[in-house]
Parts: sequence; C-alpha cells; structure tokens
Amino acid sequence: MDIPTIPNQIFLLIVLVIVAIVLIIIVFQWKSISKSKNSIAILEKEIELKKMSMVEKDIESKRLMDNPIPLPQDQQDRLSEIRQSTTEARSRVGFLHSEINERLARLEAETEQKKLEKMLAEIEEKENKIKNMK
Repeated sequence: MDIPTIPNQIFLLIVLVIVAIVLIIIVFQWKSISKSKNSIAILEKEIELKKMSMVEKDIESKRLMDNPIPLPQDQQDRLSEIRQSTTEARSRVGFLHSEINERLARLEAETEQKKLEKMLAEIEEKENKIKNMK
C-alpha cells in the first residue's frame, strides 16, 4: 500500500499559510483587546471626573448653606408668608384627607349594613317558607 507523499515545497506552503492565518487572528485579537483596554481606561477617567465634579458640587452647596446670603426684609417677610401659607395648606389637606377617610368608612359601613339587612330579610323569608311547608 503506497501512501501518497506531499512534496516538501507544498508542505512548507501549507504550514506557511496556516502560520499566516494564525498570525492574522492573533493581530486582530490583540487590536480588539487594546481597544477595549483603552475604552476601559477612558471610562475610568470619566467616572473619576464625574466623582470629582460631584464632590465639588457638594462642597459648594455646603459652603452656600453655611454662609447664607442675607435677604432684604421684604423678601424675608414674603418667605415667611409663603412658609405660613404652606403650613396652612398642609393642615387643610390633612383635615380634608381625614374627613374623606371618615366618610368613606361610614359609607362602607352603611353598604355592609344594607347587605346584611338584605341577607337577613332573605333568611327570614326562607324560614317562613320552611315553616309554611311543615
């Protein structure tokens, strides 16, 4: 049995093609890995910048809260009026809310009572029918 042999040059050519394909695949993978590393580094820097920005805003807001700007008397009076009217509105809303809940509970109780009275009337009617049958 004769096994056909591949000439040396064709064998080398096949090996060379396989090596070239492997090298191309490795180069593409290396490029994609380096791109992803670069994008990760950029995202890390963006996150760091956002954190710094948030810290700066927090510090600025704390500074503004510690050093309030004095308002003129008329604006302070207006602010007091707004706070007072807000408090009054909240108390009215609370009162109305409790009144609504009370009326709703009463309505539910009345509805339940009517259902029970209707059931009682039906039961009495059925009892009368049973008594009449005896």
